[in-house]
Amino acid sequence: MVMTCLYPAVSLAQIRLDKIFRNKYRTENAQLRVQIDSMRKAIDELKKDNLRKDSLAKEMLVIYEENEDKSAAGLNPEDYSPELTDSLLSIWYLHRQVRASDEEREYDMDSVYFTSNVSDEVLKERLENLNSFITLPYNETVRNYMVLYSEKMPTKMSNILGLCQYYMPIFEETFSKHNLPDELKYVAIIESALNPIAVSRAGAKGMWQFMTKTAKSYGLEINSYVDERLDPFKSSEAAAKYLEDSYKLFGDWNLAISSYNCGPGNVNKAIRRGGGRDFWSVYDYLPRETRGYVPAFVGAMYAIKYSKEYGLTPNNIQMPVQVDTFEIHKNLHFQQISDLVGISVEELENLNPQYIKDVIPGNSGSYILRLPFNYSSAFIANEDSLYTHRAEELLNPQTLVNNKPIASPREITSDKVTYKVKNGDNLGKIAARYHVTVSQLKTWNNLKSSNIRIGQTLYIYRRGGSSSTVSASSKTTTKPKSSTTTKTTTTTASSERTYKVQKGDSLYKIANKYGTTVDKLMRYNGIGSKLQIGQTIKIPPR
Repeated sequence: MVMTCLYPAVSLAQIRLDKIFRNKYRTENAQLRVQIDSMRKAIDELKKDNLRKDSLAKEMLVIYEENEDKSAAGLNPEDYSPELTDSLLSIWYLHRQVRASDEEREYDMDSVYFTSNVSDEVLKERLENLNSFITLPYNETVRNYMVLYSEKMPTKMSNILGLCQYYMPIFEETFSKHNLPDELKYVAIIESALNPIAVSRAGAKGMWQFMTKTAKSYGLEINSYVDERLDPFKSSEAAAKYLEDSYKLFGDWNLAISSYNCGPGNVNKAIRRGGGRDFWSVYDYLPRETRGYVPAFVGAMYAIKYSKEYGLTPNNIQMPVQVDTFEIHKNLHFQQISDLVGISVEELENLNPQYIKDVIPGNSGSYILRLPFNYSSAFIANEDSLYTHRAEELLNPQTLVNNKPIASPREITSDKVTYKVKNGDNLGKIAARYHVTVSQLKTWNNLKSSNIRIGQTLYIYRRGGSSSTVSASSKTTTKPKSSTTTKTTTTTASSERTYKVQKGDSLYKIANKYGTTVDKLMRYNGIGSKLQIGQTIKIPPR
């Protein structure tokens, strides 16, 4: 029986052609996979970058929850908004305007290897010439941090060098008093880059990054008005005591420094596991962050000492060369000092960051006020009248609870500020500069997003854009002036001010009229942003 093939014969040429096409498709698929993987990696990097820049709102809320005093960076729970926390990201001490740059990106220091035009022999020799009391061995890990601090972040190091001119003498005097190695002053650079108002993810605060419990155990005062973790003098005193205790415990300065970062418990655990009593013998058993802490300490010290060799110059931070101290025994607001002495509130905050509400609570004890030397005479001349000046306005219980900035009489005459956007500006930076919020900037300028462009004109109202400002010396509330186009305020039996919405009104216009804000109007009335003609709006008390 003859079998007939039902399928046509496949030629050898066709088989070869199919094979070529299959190989071609495999190659194209492999190329596509590489491209997709590359795109995924780029997207992941972009997500990480955005997360690093834009997730501060969540981070600050975590800080608020973890802090036992429930006051992260002096803010109240209702203050935490995406706009405000985004502006916090852009704050840099003193200037409050240097945003994180590419030079400050996180490196994986366990795997990165920096190249340098400076040879290993020169680096090692320079390190030995530091003649440090604390042992500074040279190895690849230390070398990487030396290159990082001296070559990879010149902008940040210039800021640090500028701050060193003011803060290092404070640290040197403190550590000398405790007979401790002078080199310990560089720990503050690793902790906070010398930012006295720094706040960590875990809730540690100040230049020396103390947690609340530890700070109190070393005698630092923390309450509603004062956080001495932010005081460079008192926090450095506490840091000296902590490091002194750690050295007594471990007998090795590098381990004492490590303990400052991760706590004595983790260092003891590393010693038990590693079997040694020095940093490098327990290096692999320390927490990952702490492993880089001592090398970073060495790197910072090296970069500061050899800054000229790398062309690093200190930024001008405009801190006074000479400072006078005054003991304050009565409640005193920074604005009272500013009005009569002539120094700005911002200068007072820079020199006295521990007073988190701009109030020195002298009624409850003796507190120190620091002033530039050139303002001392004016302070002494006006000291008798300082405490009574605008006291009912600035120090009344409601003001202290709300903790809202109050304009000085000089500012009241110039409510509206016109600002032209410059290169590098963002809304957070501008808001911080003029002591307003990002949401206010958006409302005043009808911005739907946070995007702004160079040359754009923004309008800023220092007191919420009030067109009818109450005199600073007035004790009674003045009704807004009426005109032919607006109706006067009606007063209820309980003296609560109300306003009836007219055609063309908006919350912004009403807020301007009564010297308040849109946010306050919405919260006080429990309403959204839309208004109806004839609607009655209650005006929040001042």
